[in-house]
Amino acid sequence: MPQEPGAPPPPSSPWDRPSDPSGHQGAPGRFTAPGPSPAPGSGGAPGWGGYGAPGAPWGNGPSGGQPFPRAPRYQAPPKPGVIPLRPLGLGEILDGAFQACRRNPLATFGIAILLQAVVALVTVLMLGNVLSSLEVFESQNPTPDSIIGAFAGFGVFASVAGIVSAAALLVLQGILVIPLARAVINQRTSFGQAWRLSRSRILPLLGFGLLSVAAGLVGLVVVVGISALAIIGLAEYSALVIVPLVLAGMAALVWAGIKLAVAPAAIMLEGIGPWTAVKRSWQLTRGNWWRTFGIVLLTSIIVSIIGSVISTPLTFAVSLFFGFSSSASAAPDALDSLPLLIATQAIAALFTAIGYAFQAGVTALLYVDLRMRREGFDVVLLREHEQAGAGHPDILPGGTASFGHQPGGPA
Repeated sequence: MPQEPGAPPPPSSPWDRPSDPSGHQGAPGRFTAPGPSPAPGSGGAPGWGGYGAPGAPWGNGPSGGQPFPRAPRYQAPPKPGVIPLRPLGLGEILDGAFQACRRNPLATFGIAILLQAVVALVTVLMLGNVLSSLEVFESQNPTPDSIIGAFAGFGVFASVAGIVSAAALLVLQGILVIPLARAVINQRTSFGQAWRLSRSRILPLLGFGLLSVAAGLVGLVVVVGISALAIIGLAEYSALVIVPLVLAGMAALVWAGIKLAVAPAAIMLEGIGPWTAVKRSWQLTRGNWWRTFGIVLLTSIIVSIIGSVISTPLTFAVSLFFGFSSSASAAPDALDSLPLLIATQAIAALFTAIGYAFQAGVTALLYVDLRMRREGFDVVLLREHEQAGAGHPDILPGGTASFGHQPGGPA
């Protein structure tokens, strides 16, 4: 079409551009910039004006227009310790817990085995007394007082053993939070260091345990009271009230247990009291209940299966050994003797301790993960990793206000 006099020249079209010296013809959508072609291996392509090449953050737009920004390159999150500093997946939590236990074997498995050995010793000593008191049933004419005494002794044994086991498990879960959390910022923890850093938090941890037991007893009293009223008022139809009530009570117990799952970690790392730890755990698990429940349940199943697969053959072998010993010594009661009880309790304590250490690691990393999701905790951990390398060997991640971070708020 002829051009009118005085009209501006038509804009250039990429179709009208000449080919480059190599004979490559311009293609639709590619903008051929003037100037030499980029050097081989520089990352740029002929006709793109060096877009995306190292040292060239901008490419030329069409006909000298606005430049194109270079596409950002992916950078992996920092990983100073056992986990990357970003919200975690299930596999990363499980692997991080295993790696943290492996890097600090004395501070994790050592403490777990020590506490479980104490529990096993108390169990064996008390069970020996209970078994001796139950001999009353072997007599021909047991008196009512002896029968009541035997049942009372069994009840005392069950209560004391349950309290000791629960207290040991709570203390173990709290203490193991310290080496596992320190492994996140690549800090190793010795056996003595773990006790030294945790000893001032044992009493608040036990206070949280008492608070949990008191809440459970209150719930039990409510369920028993309502069940008793249903039996009195409804007689044979009381099951229509009692069965749903018991199921609802069990569901409420599980729900509250998951809501309070990270309270021991908050007590140990943030230096807060029992009631504040309850509110803190309630806040962190808000909106993440099902995810936390799934991880805790899966971890428990894994630990139970592995522990059973390994400990059952060992217990069976020990029983066979004592069985052969009893046959050789003509002692018919050897299978019920104290050495067999000690051996089986030692095997159970060993594998229970290893399982508890791994579960405590998962719980500690769940706490770290929830804080990274809600509070930008990864920035705090990265800063504390740098400060730990600058001469702070006893740093506790997340709760050290001396390093400028106030627990409970965004980083």
